[in-house]
Amino acid sequence: MNLPVHSDTQAGNPAAVAALVRYFEALSPASLAQLGDYYAPDARFKDPFNDVTGVAAIRRIFEHMFDKLEAPRFVVTAQVQQGPQCFLTWDFFFGFKSYQPGVVQCICGATHLVLSDAGLVTLHRDYWDAAEELYEKLPLVGGALRWLKRRLA
Repeated sequence: MNLPVHSDTQAGNPAAVAALVRYFEALSPASLAQLGDYYAPDARFKDPFNDVTGVAAIRRIFEHMFDKLEAPRFVVTAQVQQGPQCFLTWDFFFGFKSYQPGVVQCICGATHLVLSDAGLVTLHRDYWDAAEELYEKLPLVGGALRWLKRRLA
């Protein structure tokens, strides 16, 4: 599926990006009700596990995150905006509810956002290495992946 292409000549919306960063850094189950204030109705969300369209589908992804993980939170570490496009780097802190409860995990990743003229997200594309950042931390799978990585290096 092709991603939308937008002109970089649009002025962009730094205030919308700043508001979105604040929203994500304070994201909670209760704040998911405001997702439509930041995302266009037909927004697309894609990450290593999901590819969905629409605010309701995006909300279900975040609801699942809060259901399965302990204390998930994002910290945006950098941002670059050019026209309607924005690139964020972030650290995602969480714990597994069913594996090593209380141990804080961290995934480092990045997000490509495309904003509409109204400042709403039309594309949210997350980039992170699921093998290194997640699977290697799991029992059995992690050991096998670390062994394979050493063999291929």
